[in-house]
Amino acid sequence: MQYLYHQDPGHGWLQVRREELERLGLLSRITSCSYQRGEWVFLEEDLDMGLFLEAKESLGEPVELVSRHVETTPIRSYPPFSAERD
Repeated sequence: MQYLYHQDPGHGWLQVRREELERLGLLSRITSCSYQRGEWVFLEEDLDMGLFLEAKESLGEPVELVSRHVETTPIRSYPPFSAERD
């Protein structure tokens, strides 16, 4: 499955549906360094993205990253991730 890997000059985030994190049992392990908007979670690349990729690999579920490089991204203005629904 393809996932968008958003990057700006300082950082990167993997865009994943919240329901997939729930299915993988990762909601309680994602940090507030990641962001959310609607049903999308933007996993920060230093820790949360790795947790997701490890979980997918352990289940034998392929991941294809599609990189999107931009100078500025609105992701940094999204609310921090919370395992609790609004």
